[in-house]
Amino acid sequence: MSGKRPHVVIVGAGFGGIKAAKLLAREDVDVTLIDRNNFQLFQPLLYQVSTSMLSIDEIAYPIRTFFRKNKNVRFMLAHVQGFDAKNKEVITPYGHVKYDYLILAAGSTTNYFGMNKLAYSTYGMKTLREAIHIRNHVLHMFERAEREKDPDVRKKMLTFVCVGGGPTGIEEVGSLSELVYMAMKDEYHGLDLNEVSIILIEATDKVLPMMPPDLRDETVRILKKKKVDVRLNTQVVDCDEDGLTLKDGTKIATRTVIWAAGVKAVPMIAKFGAEVDRAGRIIVGKTLQVPGHPEVFAIGDCAHLEQDGHPLATIAPVATQGAVVCVANVKSLIKGQNKLQEFTYHDVGSMATIGRGQAVMCKGSWKMKGFFAWSAWLTVHLIRLAGAHTNITVALKWAWNWLSGIRLGRIITNIPDNRDSNT
Repeated sequence: MSGKRPHVVIVGAGFGGIKAAKLLAREDVDVTLIDRNNFQLFQPLLYQVSTSMLSIDEIAYPIRTFFRKNKNVRFMLAHVQGFDAKNKEVITPYGHVKYDYLILAAGSTTNYFGMNKLAYSTYGMKTLREAIHIRNHVLHMFERAEREKDPDVRKKMLTFVCVGGGPTGIEEVGSLSELVYMAMKDEYHGLDLNEVSIILIEATDKVLPMMPPDLRDETVRILKKKKVDVRLNTQVVDCDEDGLTLKDGTKIATRTVIWAAGVKAVPMIAKFGAEVDRAGRIIVGKTLQVPGHPEVFAIGDCAHLEQDGHPLATIAPVATQGAVVCVANVKSLIKGQNKLQEFTYHDVGSMATIGRGQAVMCKGSWKMKGFFAWSAWLTVHLIRLAGAHTNITVALKWAWNWLSGIRLGRIITNIPDNRDSNT
């Protein structure tokens, strides 16, 4: 970097961070993009990795590849430890990174709503590692259950619980049902798949709260058809190795609890020292600036901005639209202009897939379900994936799964190393 041009530091390489970096790459500025991973993760398809539909390189894209032609963009693989707002520095294990402008786009992590013990007894659905853990664990449960003689232990192994009735939970249990009852139904000759239980737990009285009632009812109907036990108005209070404990005292014996009940900002964001909400998100102004720090912006899942009386949702379109306004305001500040744009989110609608050939979607009063909604869901997600290679391979896998139901991603990767074994 020249050291003469304005230096913009972006913390986080999610949807918002990458979008901001791409826009700034065209400008006469130097950009440093910091992330603890060397890839951008397409989180909406994590559930397909966890249920053996896709492989990791199909939902993760190397960050440096985005900017191979942009000499003014530097990527730094590092974990941000904190901030020195007074001296305008980001603190990493490899030194302090000075900035003229800072964009916080670090995303979110799993929210356990104060029940932090659940972090050690459940499986989250926010990172690539967690999705791989779920895939390995589910496959291990079937392998172990086939050789298990105790029916109670076997039943516990074959009971799979997902907590959270939002899009992540709905898509996870729908795909898990198809993995069990379609892809694997003829492969475990020593198992009776009638012993399998797939349970979706939601604390409120409805799934997919952003959807109209008829689409929510359709979602529950399809899930039940897929042999998913949907339990509404059901709250979790504890979970350990023996199973899940509900608020009414009911216990569910299981070895698998997937937590998809909510998100919060990554804890690092609070270290900046600005005011945050209950989910740890920085409360920003309409220009996305952090109060008291006009050179600092927060976007996406780590920013709290209310619109129409409610905080904006933690979804990719909010992050990418916020990045556009954020970069425009950074450019205005560089030019010495005081009039900045205010961010207004333009709703692009909501959608969720329930399984092969089934989805629901809506935007305002317009809504759609079934095969056409599923086709639209496929198209939207293909467009958002990074790279032509990924688009082609994912489209082919989806097409093959639609025709055959086969999932060849059922590879257990956490195999013990037996090099020191005498057996």
